[in-house]
Amino acid sequence: MNVIGSRPDGWWRDRDAAMARLVRTLEDYCAATGEDVTVVFERPPRPPLRSTLIEVAHAPRPGRDAGDFEIARRVEADDDPRSLVVATSDRWLADRVTALGAAVVGAESFRARLDGTS
Repeated sequence: MNVIGSRPDGWWRDRDAAMARLVRTLEDYCAATGEDVTVVFERPPRPPLRSTLIEVAHAPRPGRDAGDFEIARRVEADDDPRSLVVATSDRWLADRVTALGAAVVGAESFRARLDGTS
């Protein structure tokens, strides 16, 4: 939600539609760059979102910062966390994944990168 929330375009009126738009934008980004992308949401989107280009994931239990905890868990479980880049504007998550070896890009900066490929 950090990437979605980096642009005040009314996303809060329909979070599920905002999630679907982000998935489509990430698919365009992956098609243009060839990068592997996983998006982690705080809760499952309704209706469920599927993609053949990116992994669409969500926290196992909804709640405050649930997506951040799931991202941190995934980075910690990765065999090569130094190969990962996490897009976030959350200080706790940035500090946590950096300590694990992952790189961090700000959500707003990543959004600008996405806009350049769509």
